[in-house]
Amino acid sequence: MAALTALGLVALTQPIQSLTLSTVLVALLANQIGGIAPDIDQPTAPFWRNLPVGHIVGKIVDKAMGGHRFLSHSLLGLALFAFLAQALLHILQPILPHVDMHLVWWAFIIGMVSHLVMDMLTKEGVPWLLPIPIKIGLPPVKRLRITTGKFAEMFLVLPALIGVDMWLFASHYGQLLAFIHGNLIH
Repeated sequence: MAALTALGLVALTQPIQSLTLSTVLVALLANQIGGIAPDIDQPTAPFWRNLPVGHIVGKIVDKAMGGHRFLSHSLLGLALFAFLAQALLHILQPILPHVDMHLVWWAFIIGMVSHLVMDMLTKEGVPWLLPIPIKIGLPPVKRLRITTGKFAEMFLVLPALIGVDMWLFASHYGQLLAFIHGNLIH
């Protein structure tokens, strides 16, 4: 949800001149993949559970990434994922010629950054400055942060994100409608 909220905020505040429906669909998919990408370092993550041999590959990736909330939750990891995503999108460009891979890449990055920002709200924090072993969290007082999967996340943070999305899309309804009619419906 945070990835979609962040993408909506950026898309509605940064004017995009032209966009195809295929770009929108691929960008939404990339955004959601970016939103779960940092947890690739967790062998029990949904990403690995949904692959036939995911439990095995997940354990290997976990060790290679240094464990959960280590490399993939840092600026260094963000740069690595950005580079790999760019390389993959370059390979996919001939297969998807009507997709703006630059926008898809940004959607992926926005999803990934949103994940890291949301993880800053948890008790564990995020090691943004890896290899410096300091985990940064908001608020700075650890006991005021939320625990992943518990009450505050499910009944405060998630509804707040849904509320922001509803407000964002309702308050920009005319702009969205004009954009859809002008760019996606021909």
